[in-house]
Amino acid sequence: AALLPGVRLRTGGSALVVAFVFGVLNVVLGKVLFLAFGIATLGLGLVFGFVTRWLVNAILLKITAALSDDFEIDGFGTALMASAVMSVLMTVGDWLIGG
Repeated sequence: AALLPGVRLRTGGSALVVAFVFGVLNVVLGKVLFLAFGIATLGLGLVFGFVTRWLVNAILLKITAALSDDFEIDGFGTALMASAVMSVLMTVGDWLIGG
């Protein structure tokens, strides 16, 4: 939140709650959205996994912000910027653990 001016957390403790909500959404909806984008783009979404993950994370961030009073994202563009950082880290993590 400190890196992007359009992302705000009310307190440091709320970061844990927001991370939990995002994690649950990612487990429940993340793969479904990822596969839906893959199918909707006739397989290109699966080939370009980074781009698909970027869009899915932005959607999940906006849903998380809507569900939490402690987390705000100004707009979808800001969610895309935050998601880009997350997507890079998640993709590198997947490569490192062989996912």
